[in-house]
Amino acid sequence: MGVARAVKWGIISTAHINRLLIPAAHESDMVSLIAVASRDQQRAEAYAREWGIERGYGSYDALLADGDIEAVYISLPNTLHCEWSIRALEAGKHVLCEKPMSRHAHEVEEAFDAADRADRILMEAFMYLHHPQTKRLTQLVGDGAIGELRLVRSCFSYTLHDVENIRLRTDVEGGSLMDVGCYCVSGSRLLAGEPEHVYGRQLVGPTGTDWVFTGTMRFQGDVIAQFDCGTCLPDRDELEAIGTDGSLFLDDPWHCEQAVIELRRDEESERIVIETADPYRLELENLSEAIRGTEPPLIGREDSVAQARALEALHESAAGGDAVAF
Repeated sequence: MGVARAVKWGIISTAHINRLLIPAAHESDMVSLIAVASRDQQRAEAYAREWGIERGYGSYDALLADGDIEAVYISLPNTLHCEWSIRALEAGKHVLCEKPMSRHAHEVEEAFDAADRADRILMEAFMYLHHPQTKRLTQLVGDGAIGELRLVRSCFSYTLHDVENIRLRTDVEGGSLMDVGCYCVSGSRLLAGEPEHVYGRQLVGPTGTDWVFTGTMRFQGDVIAQFDCGTCLPDRDELEAIGTDGSLFLDDPWHCEQAVIELRRDEESERIVIETADPYRLELENLSEAIRGTEPPLIGREDSVAQARALEALHESAAGGDAVAF
């Protein structure tokens, strides 16, 4: 069997996150990144030259009108994710939408409805889910390496001083839960299933967004997840799955640059070193394979809608002060 031809990709937006995805696209034989769009033609052309991209478009619609492009990566602000996913799907493009797709479950449903109507694939860009470290973690938990799962503990935070930064703006639904806490929610759900109820607390900063957010989620089988995230805290990113017989600790669960799982059991510790891989390249290749019909997309409607429901409920709980049941 021959190698499937590369899928031709475009990027909608010149967002900062692109710096992690573009090199991965250029390195993959399955991805041909040929276009990028900005709201300004000169900026688009300059950005295309800087990153070695063939075509620069001065509007998002112009990129969607390019018949050569088969798939697009959408890295727009949170409030535009579903809107432009739907526009791209209706233009006949497959879509990789940057996480979180939305904090409103109905918007995610509408985007996947558009994908169904257009017979195109829509996938949310939680890149860490594609990494071998994550797959090994779920395998170890599923195989009973730590006994019965009881607690998932996670965190993700950093310090952001620029109050004009898009991640601290309320008009585009910024904040720590949407920016980095969504990883903790996703990782907890990956290991424990879907929450039965959630409880959120937040520290709202001067910009009006949550600068610190903590959450507790209770799952079926008496599994509890606790997480914290922040945009005004030190750099931290951890995940630990704790069971009746031991725990699995990841010091770098989200970026996966130092892919090691520490199995702690019977007062002993074993380091499980995971193969090096670029999660951004893996997610691009997974969707490209799905487009060519050789592999299913790793993340689909069910997971993305459930993720949005959890984020929605956590925000509701933090605003109202009470736990929210599903």
